[in-house]
Order: sequence, then C-alpha cells, then structure tokens
Amino acid sequence: MQRQFPRPREVFELLRFKKPTWNARRRRLDAALTIYDLRRIAQRRTPRAAFDYTDGAAEQELSLARARQAFEDVEFNPRILRPAVDVDTTTTMLGGSSRPPFAIAPTGFTRLMQTEGETAGAGAAAAAGIPFTLSTLGTTSIEDVRAANPAGRNWFQLYIMRDREISYELARRAAAAEFDTLHFTVDTPVAGARLRDNRNGFSIPPQISLRTLLNAAVRPWWWFDFLTTPKLEFASLSSTGGTVGELLDAAMDPTISYDDLDVIRDIWPGKIVVKGVQNVDDAKDLASRGVDGLVLSNHGGRQLDRAPVPFHLLPEVVREVGNDVEIGVDTGIMTGADIVACMALGASFTMIGRAYLYGLMAGGRQGVDRTIDILEAEIVRTMKLLGVSTIAELEPHHITQLRRLTPGPSHS
Repeated sequence: MQRQFPRPREVFELLRFKKPTWNARRRRLDAALTIYDLRRIAQRRTPRAAFDYTDGAAEQELSLARARQAFEDVEFNPRILRPAVDVDTTTTMLGGSSRPPFAIAPTGFTRLMQTEGETAGAGAAAAAGIPFTLSTLGTTSIEDVRAANPAGRNWFQLYIMRDREISYELARRAAAAEFDTLHFTVDTPVAGARLRDNRNGFSIPPQISLRTLLNAAVRPWWWFDFLTTPKLEFASLSSTGGTVGELLDAAMDPTISYDDLDVIRDIWPGKIVVKGVQNVDDAKDLASRGVDGLVLSNHGGRQLDRAPVPFHLLPEVVREVGNDVEIGVDTGIMTGADIVACMALGASFTMIGRAYLYGLMAGGRQGVDRTIDILEAEIVRTMKLLGVSTIAELEPHHITQLRRLTPGPSHS
C-alpha cells in the first residue's frame, strides 16, 4: 500500500469537536444515559440518609432484589421484517391518555431528597403528558401540586389513618382540587422494617449526628438548598416528628378493611384504584366490588420483605380480572424495557418511583425531565426492535419470563 503524509484537510474532516456545555447541571444530566447513571449522580450529590431512604427497602431487601431480577430475566421475542418506523407510545389509563404508558408514583418526604420535590415531579409530568401521583406523606400541598400541573392529570394516594377524619378530609381536598384518581393504599397497616433508615437515624426533621454531618459536609449544595427554602414538613399532616417507622405506626391503622374502602368510595367522585394488591384472590374480590383499577405492588419492597413479585403476578391477574379492571404495576421498574414487558403481559399502565427520585436528586426538575426522556427513548427503541408500532400491538408472545425462583408445593 502506498503511504502518504497526512493531509490536514482530510484529518479535520474526520474530527468533530463537541460543543462545550457550560451549565454543570445540564452537562451531568446529558451524560446520564440510563436511570442507573442518574442513580450514581444522585448518590454523589445527596446525603446518605436521604439517598438511602429512596434506594433502600425493608429488612434484607429481598423483595426489591427479586423484583429487579424478574425484569432482568425477561427474554424478548422480536419479529423480523415488520417495519416499526413511527412508534406511538400513547395509551389510555383510567379514563385519560398518556403518551408514554407510565405515571409518576407517590413518594413521601420528597422535598428532603431535593428541595423542588413534588413540584418538580408534577411539572415534569405535565410537560410529558403523564399523570403525577401525590402521596399522603408528600411535602407539597394538594393545592400546590395542582398549581404546578394545572392542565394535566393529578392522582392522589391515600393512607387510612387512625383518625379517619384526616383521611376523609384529604380525599375531599383532592377532589376539590380536581384530582381525577385516588389510590387507596392497602399494604401499609404498619411500617416495614427499613433498616437503612434506622441506621441512618432518618427522620422528619432530620436528626444531625456526627456521622450525618460528616457525610453531608462534602455536599454543600444540598445544605444550601435545604437551609434556604421553606421548612421541610408534611403538607397534609400536622404531626411531623420522628423516624419513618414511628410516623407510620402512629398514623396508620392495622384495622383497615373493606368497610373503609366503601366509605372512601362514597366520598370520592372520580376513579378509585386499590394500590398494594399482592395475590390473585384479593384481585378477584376487589374486581367484584367494582373498583376501577388495581396496582400490583409490594410498596417497592419497603413493607413485607419476601413479598410476591408484582411482575410475576401480572399474567394470572390479567387472566382472572383483566376484562373487569385496569391493572397497573410498580416495584423495580428501572428501564423502558421493563415497562414494555409489563404492557406486553397485559398491564394497563406502570408507575415509576425510585427512577423519578434518582432524577430529582441528580438535577431537580431537569433531572425528572431526563428520567422521563430516558425511559421513553428506551420504550421506543425496544418497540422498534420488537417490530411493533403501538402499545396495543404488544402481546404476551413478545416476551418469555425466565424463572430463577419456581414455587414449591403449597402447605395447607
């Protein structure tokens, strides 16, 4: 081969210099290509107690690990020579449309993660065309969430308190603020053993120990935000002192029953979803009572450790009641492929909690926008590679669920 001296003009044609991004927040968010990237940024920028509250689960954290493993064990079955050029991720959930088929899940203590809190989540949801769900333990009021998402869909997650009138009044306020769906939560009669929180002394207001101070000292931006913004407190509850477990145990009532569901149905004018369903028999009972939807959830692995994996429950629940109620799924969703797998098995919608909070901690409102962008891009890419153009085209034959854990014989 004949050699020649490099010609500068040809060399420069091969080089493309990237335009620098001077905004540090924008630069770090642009570099995040997955939710796991956002998680790593969040861990660097957030004090341990706040990060572990988001990242952790109950006891040995087996429920969360198994939920993630279930999604990682999905094998996709693509069809070839089926062009999917223009993919539409729009679906209908609980009486309204959503462009990507997921909603932002309810999360408590949110402004402790990053001071924009629920306002950032609601604003990002409005921009993306997806529902936002406010928790009873939220740190932004019902009315302020409505102001942040005035034209979009707002959902409210309700705990049943020992003082029932507190729950009733919250439901009335959410209805008055035109929230369209209420998530009646049934998996928290008492607090789960969230050991990371206990070890970190996580509480509202935060407890400052020497370890906490040292861990937070290298994150001055978090302290600046925390100390220069309104006082952190629950927006819907008057009691704000104590650890997570103490707050939940003081507020929640283990006597919650179907009678409470009936009372709330009389109060609430919109759609009612029961959140925290963990077996087929309960799903059938609830469907027979005429609820609008179910969310298969073990509370992100934060309540009963070794609880059923929601994704594993999905096919049988869809077979039994899928024609009667809409079925949502949460717990362990970290990629758009996870969402596609749920929709293929018959879910009506999915909900993201930790993924949203990782984005929030990584970059406030812009970080939540980045979370949604990452997930939607992964959904579109997965659908194109499967050869489907719409959510309705996804079918069970598009996935194979590889099982590492198989049930043994039942014991009666």
